[in-house]
Amino acid sequence: VQLQASGGGLVQAGGSLRLSCTASGRTFSYYTLGWFRQAPGKEREGVSCGGRRGGTTYYTDSVKGRFTISRDNAKNTVYLQMNSLRPEDTAVYYCAVRTHRVPGSTCLNSGVYENWGQGTQVTVSS
Repeated sequence: VQLQASGGGLVQAGGSLRLSCTASGRTFSYYTLGWFRQAPGKEREGVSCGGRRGGTTYYTDSVKGRFTISRDNAKNTVYLQMNSLRPEDTAVYYCAVRTHRVPGSTCLNSGVYENWGQGTQVTVSS
């Protein structure tokens, strides 16, 4: 599976962005979807995740109520709608997929993923 992330950019605090991640290749083979981010000097952090077939979605505490993960399986695309952006949301955002499901919020753990996109920069100015 090849992943292409897009939608990043520069936005003022309080603004919104929608990230997209489109999969190509053996798209039928992935099950778990995730968005991660990595700010300079920090470890990669799980932002949101869920299953390709719907169900429960998970968010790191700092983005709950502001970010929403969604998917369009017909387009092999997963989205991350980011509202009320803050300067601390500035990071490179990555999408990732995994072939099999994982229990609950384990999908926020970057170590469970097999395929990663190239990342898209999100910069939030104060």
